[in-house]
Amino acid sequence: MSQLREDLRGDIAQLAARLEQVVTEDVYRADQRAVEQRISQVEAGLSHLRGDHEQLVERASQQRSEDQVQAAATRRLVLSSFVAPLLVMVVQLWLASKGTAS
Repeated sequence: MSQLREDLRGDIAQLAARLEQVVTEDVYRADQRAVEQRISQVEAGLSHLRGDHEQLVERASQQRSEDQVQAAATRRLVLSSFVAPLLVMVVQLWLASKGTAS
């Protein structure tokens, strides 16, 4: 009988130790709600960051296009600033040679 009591006390002590590690359903639900709120906040933050990233990519693409247009305009300007004087000089030389030949 005393051995049975000792075994029962040991079992009760183990059960009490295990029950100390168990949380109530209310605490568990509150913890789950807090986790869900944090996940929602992280998802909202990621969504916001994704939108910002897409805007930055779009702006970079537009800037790249504008830069390409500007570079093409600059090349045309540089080319015309060298070609036009050469053409004028060729025409003047041709006219001068026609004038002295007659």
